[in-house]
Amino acid sequence: MSDNTAGGRPGSTSGGPPGNLPSPTRSFIGRLDELGRLERELDPANGIDRLVSLVGVGGVGKTRLALQAAGRIDGAYPDGVWLVELSPLRSAGLVGLAVVEALRLSDRSIRPVTEVVAEWAEGKRLLLVLDSCEHVLADCVAFVGTLLPPLPGLRVLVTSREPLGLPGERVLRLDPLPVAGDAVALFADRAADSGFTLDDADRPAVEAVCRRLDGIPLAIELAAVRLGELTLDQLSGLLGRRLPSRLDLLAAREGEGPPRHQTLRTAIGWSHELCAPLERLLWARLSVFAGGFCASAAEEVCAGGPLPAGRIPGLLDRLVEQSVVRRHHADPVRYRLLDTVREFGSDWLRALGEEHTLRLRHRDHYRRLARDGCAEWNSGRQAAWCERILTEHANLRAAMDCVLTEPDGRVALAMAADIGFLWRHCGYLRDAQHCLDQALANGAPPGPDRIRAVWTRGAVALLQGDLEVAANWAVRCADAAREQGDPVAVVAARYIRGGQLALSGRLSEAVQVLADAPRLPVRRDWFGAAQLQVRVALAHAYLLGGDHGRARAVAEEVRAASMACGESWAGAFADSVVAQTDLVRGDIAAAVGNARTALAGHALLHNTVGAAMALDVLAAGVVAAGDGHRAARLLGIGERLWALTGRAQMDSPDLMATRRSNELRVRGEIGDPAYEKAYEEGRAMPYEEGLDYAVHGW
Repeated sequence: MSDNTAGGRPGSTSGGPPGNLPSPTRSFIGRLDELGRLERELDPANGIDRLVSLVGVGGVGKTRLALQAAGRIDGAYPDGVWLVELSPLRSAGLVGLAVVEALRLSDRSIRPVTEVVAEWAEGKRLLLVLDSCEHVLADCVAFVGTLLPPLPGLRVLVTSREPLGLPGERVLRLDPLPVAGDAVALFADRAADSGFTLDDADRPAVEAVCRRLDGIPLAIELAAVRLGELTLDQLSGLLGRRLPSRLDLLAAREGEGPPRHQTLRTAIGWSHELCAPLERLLWARLSVFAGGFCASAAEEVCAGGPLPAGRIPGLLDRLVEQSVVRRHHADPVRYRLLDTVREFGSDWLRALGEEHTLRLRHRDHYRRLARDGCAEWNSGRQAAWCERILTEHANLRAAMDCVLTEPDGRVALAMAADIGFLWRHCGYLRDAQHCLDQALANGAPPGPDRIRAVWTRGAVALLQGDLEVAANWAVRCADAAREQGDPVAVVAARYIRGGQLALSGRLSEAVQVLADAPRLPVRRDWFGAAQLQVRVALAHAYLLGGDHGRARAVAEEVRAASMACGESWAGAFADSVVAQTDLVRGDIAAAVGNARTALAGHALLHNTVGAAMALDVLAAGVVAAGDGHRAARLLGIGERLWALTGRAQMDSPDLMATRRSNELRVRGEIGDPAYEKAYEEGRAMPYEEGLDYAVHGW
């Protein structure tokens, strides 16, 4: 049995150690002393503290400093520097999942997340950067407190408004910028976008502005961008005014907090007051998005009343110009709000009485997106939908959390069926399990939604190796399909039972269940994907049972159906089965070609497990062709991918024995020193570079 468990876009996209640090989008101003101190703390050769917390008020520049220091020290961590962005999380208990997703681990189990991460990180040297911990502090304390002790090669850098309070924690408190130096330099740099040039005559006024803003970088940036429409004197004068009472009401939320919290909140409120009315309204409504958003989503979710959809792109540009909205660092067509700016917008939305309405609009937008994704999954748009689901994961999770709190269980069931299906195929198994278990907990009315939900829940259990649970869902899925009376649903239900039998080692029973499924025309929606997976499972069952002729015939059939649909998911697994039968037949050139085709298909969908399996087949073909050095590199690349899954060769004795046999053959042909050198070259390749080498580097 083989299924997609990719959890995102694994590895780094350039040379050097793995990791996921974003490229800087703006110049780094000042903070040389703090940067040097943090670098020393993070350098394993110098620092002795394995948990460093960078603490300060909102907007003081914690994230920017952390990323700058981590980027300068990443060479000291051969297993990567990994950024875990926690600000999109809106529910408790998700910190571990966020770490798994950031590390791009293809976790196929139901084990505790800390155990999964600890197993993967054992023996490695890496740095985790947990960004914006304050709103999930208890979860961060539990996760870090459990993970750090058994992993001497792990260091953790935290950014937060308060420390974790764990033993051995090194707390570095980040103060605002010195007004006469770095604060003025930051103001001048950001105001330069508006044509402002700092001279000696203006310096006293700029210092006064920075002093009034307490040297807080975010407040300074929000003020500096206003020089495109205000003079320096006007800016200074406006900052000196008392805010209107309605903004004071919002600021009162933190009225007992430190004065600098009040300064930032006042500065954001002042920036808000200078926005045009429709800009303020859009700012408030954008706060419902988690992680990021695109302009089309903003138009659909935020339009209404005095805010027409056609005005939103222009208003977005205005908010970007004012530094209220930021373009996403990795995708210029997407936008995001900084945490503190989003908090203010959320408060304002609540004050307007629109919070519930906007949450429902957000929910409905992502409900439609998931429904469309399921409808088109078994089509030529499959890869595009995979990218979309990966990109919108935080928003889909927020929408699912929203609907699970509502009393109408039918809406929750429909959304869980759609989103769970997509998450299952795009690697978010734990999220899929969580939402499906909750949606199905109180019973579910008969109908297509229930069939999709129970089928997906059983398919998730198969991937997690939870075979007893899978057997239970197999029965429920078959019952629901018969009750519905849809013959295609009856065929789809056989995948759960047949897969459970095959993974339990009962191959003859699995073949009987899967082979007896009626051969119906393949549909283009999610049912069609399930139909193809029944046939893929049958091909693997034949292969494991040694019936290579039937395995090849079924796999060829799946390849043809996959090509007709334009999909890649099932087709890539079929290509891999065909490649393995090519090896048995001695057609080495065909085996290499089909394995490369399978690898390209899995790479298109970020399918780590599928890619790792295809790499093992490709390496076997390459060594059979006599190129031992290339085969050793491929085995090294594959080892790196298998490490991400946490289950080498899916814990299959047959697959492990085959890989070991290939390794011994390569060692015998080129010798141990040459093997080790080539193997390490492959293992050192970043994920995307390794796949590109395997597919195209010939």
